[in-house]
Amino acid sequence: MLRVRHHQARMRRAGLAVLAVAMLGAPPLHAQAPAPNPQMAAAQASFEALAEAERKAIQNDLIWAGGFSGAISGSYGPLTFRAINTFKGGRGPADGILAPAERAALAKAAQTARDAAGFRLVADEKTGVRIGIPTKLLPKSSTTPSGSRWQSADEKVTLDTSASPPGDTLEALFEKAVAVTPNNPGRKITYKLLRPDFFVVTGETPTGRFYRRLSAGPQGLRGFSIGYDKALAAEVDKLVIAIAGSFDPFPTGPMPGPGTAAAGRAGPAPLTQPAQRSNERYGAALAVSPTVALSAAAAIDGCRSLSVAGRPAKLRLKDDASGLVLLDLEGRAAGNPPALRTGAPGADEALVLVAFGDDAGKRAAVALPGQSVQAGAKPAVSAPLQPGQAGAPAFDRQGRLVGLITANPSDRVLVAGVAPQRAHVIGDAAAIQAALGQAGLSLPAAAAGSELSTGAVVERVSGAVLSLVCGL
Repeated sequence: MLRVRHHQARMRRAGLAVLAVAMLGAPPLHAQAPAPNPQMAAAQASFEALAEAERKAIQNDLIWAGGFSGAISGSYGPLTFRAINTFKGGRGPADGILAPAERAALAKAAQTARDAAGFRLVADEKTGVRIGIPTKLLPKSSTTPSGSRWQSADEKVTLDTSASPPGDTLEALFEKAVAVTPNNPGRKITYKLLRPDFFVVTGETPTGRFYRRLSAGPQGLRGFSIGYDKALAAEVDKLVIAIAGSFDPFPTGPMPGPGTAAAGRAGPAPLTQPAQRSNERYGAALAVSPTVALSAAAAIDGCRSLSVAGRPAKLRLKDDASGLVLLDLEGRAAGNPPALRTGAPGADEALVLVAFGDDAGKRAAVALPGQSVQAGAKPAVSAPLQPGQAGAPAFDRQGRLVGLITANPSDRVLVAGVAPQRAHVIGDAAAIQAALGQAGLSLPAAAAGSELSTGAVVERVSGAVLSLVCGL
């Protein structure tokens, strides 16, 4: 099933995301996918030789002692590589590998940091969740009508857990959480993400920041939220990462001990993506006929082999002007080609992108929020894309095709599971029709209709969006 992600406003300056510890500058708009890093590949092989529990425990410790800001997935990628080297701090080669003595030092440093925060995993009897609480920062505890509450002595930091029985819908509460509130005009949503089993919303007010996560399960809805004064961000941002990493809405089995992988588990559907195989590059393609797909040149350049939706594919046409390519598919593609929007979208118009990412080691479709922008004189989409998502199609809220991402994002950046919003050039409707016309193909034009929910857009177009794998 497609997993749905939402993100309303593009980030206007570094630090707006509640969990953002650092934001990197925008990459070149036409950056190609980086070449495989032999050093990181060796480090990944060493890491993946460890048991899963140990891999997750290392990432949990790196949150505290190595600046790791991703979800605890047990998968090795640039974030883990950098965090290990940050922890090593020049003491030994920056190879992304922990020698036994370094692993022991990491565990000790992480435990020291946990002890300094009074961080302990709590089984919340009121809601049934397990969650890590920095008790020295949040010494005050009480109950609320829907859960439990922990606060700082001056009440400038508040963490609430909540639970509700089956009946409330995740989507309805998500829409309420991100809705504009006239009585609080300074409230801004900086990140919003909706999946079938949970949502995350982050934002800020004139004086504070907040993070909210709500998960759905057979027992109903369970979640937590934390709000804090902006002046405390330097201290609290890191703790929010650790709290989010520890959260388990529907725990099973005995309470894990401190510092174990389970104590830092990221909950359902971790957001950080495992590193791709060093001999593969990924992308997306769009079926425009039963045997032809449209994609981006950036997704296929330098490929020794191509497959689309698991079927062999080969280049049919490359349009250098737009960066679009047409691929011939072996066999017939599933799904009906989408209709094309003939007019350009308005400035900052909300769009929905469908791409592919890694989910527990498997390629899975994801729906990403975007906004129509300009990159110089070229049409573009502002969206939280990651490498491997070139060729992702963008649709308007009526399900009409607006364009295809033609550049491959060059940096795999996730800050506490939140991908930064960047501008990415697209091949727009005119470029798509021009490329198709060279092959004697076209897409039907679609008239304006009623606005759809993100889920309805995804349901309408998902069958035509295909995963692309490039063999290097």
